[in-house]
Amino acid sequence: MTQMRRTVRPFTGKHITLILVSFFGVVVGVNVLMARLATSTFGGVVVENSYVASQHFNGWLKEASAEQALGWKGAVSRDTQGRAAIVLHDSAGKAIAAAKVTAIAEHPLGQRPQTDLVLHEVAPGTYAAPLEAGRWRLRVTVEAEGKVWRTVGDVL
Repeated sequence: MTQMRRTVRPFTGKHITLILVSFFGVVVGVNVLMARLATSTFGGVVVENSYVASQHFNGWLKEASAEQALGWKGAVSRDTQGRAAIVLHDSAGKAIAAAKVTAIAEHPLGQRPQTDLVLHEVAPGTYAAPLEAGRWRLRVTVEAEGKVWRTVGDVL
């Protein structure tokens, strides 16, 4: 029987340095990636008091069901003049003639104060209002045919 000889290399400072740099490099890299993903995707919706908000939750669900039953649709965007705009139509694709269209523009990360907007009809079913450049989340309220409908959309 022959014996194989194995040479043992000494564990040096270069080895431990490489291990530590690799370990912390992975940890820092993952943390930077997760922080970047978190700040780029989170919309920043926060309530003052979660307990009080929870007391209204079932009412909000009923309102949402009633609004969904209307079958109305709205597309929020910027128009060619840079204004915040929404195009409204019913389930048949017909333009909605709204009595009043308002919106609250919120900066997603709260860097700017909220802005109240009153949108005016610029074409049948299309409503617009001036809004400063940037990324905004619009909470739109439409009053038409004696009914109220709400939607949320992002404007870039």
